[in-house]
Amino acid sequence: MTYIENIFLCLALPLILSLFFMKGRVRRYALFLTVGMAVCLLSAYVSSFFMGQYGVDGTVAAIEITPVCEEVMKLLPLLFFYLIFEPEPKEMPAAAIAIAVGFATFENVCYLTENGAANFNFLLIRGISAGALHILCGVLSGFGVSHVFRCRWLAATGTVGILGACIGFHAIYNLLITAEGAWKTAGYLFPSLLLLCLYAAKQLLPRQNISFE
Repeated sequence: MTYIENIFLCLALPLILSLFFMKGRVRRYALFLTVGMAVCLLSAYVSSFFMGQYGVDGTVAAIEITPVCEEVMKLLPLLFFYLIFEPEPKEMPAAAIAIAVGFATFENVCYLTENGAANFNFLLIRGISAGALHILCGVLSGFGVSHVFRCRWLAATGTVGILGACIGFHAIYNLLITAEGAWKTAGYLFPSLLLLCLYAAKQLLPRQNISFE
């Protein structure tokens, strides 16, 4: 049995203690990292609950249940931050990415604890692909929320659209990596390739005087 609560405490407590000695953006980033880990822990409970309710196996749950639970749970603290504290729109992507990084980090640590760390090549590929997946969803959520809430008429439908896109992207990834052969390879590669494309676009956009802000 993997005691994920104990793992969470070991990872989160140093970050929580560091909050008392940091200020500004660094403190906020550490806070959202911790929130991301907590969201991953809660998502595991929620996914397990619905998995038991519907009586499905792990593969079906990974494709149909887990993406919905995880993306909804990751979006909730981001919406809370935006609606309660009313930050500048340009601050949203960093918060969303920090939540995604915390989520991916805790997920990878739990995977290592449960499955071992002997296969370095596989763990490297999985760590990069899972991290890229969550970061891409974080980028989409951060930039998306910061834009759709500028128009009140677009806030509700835009948020649902962003959530649906993240869920769909996550479900496709899980579907591919549960397959065999070339499809599985494609599943591990495509989040990283998309992240590289996003980074290239980020470098090119300023040259064309295009800004996300």
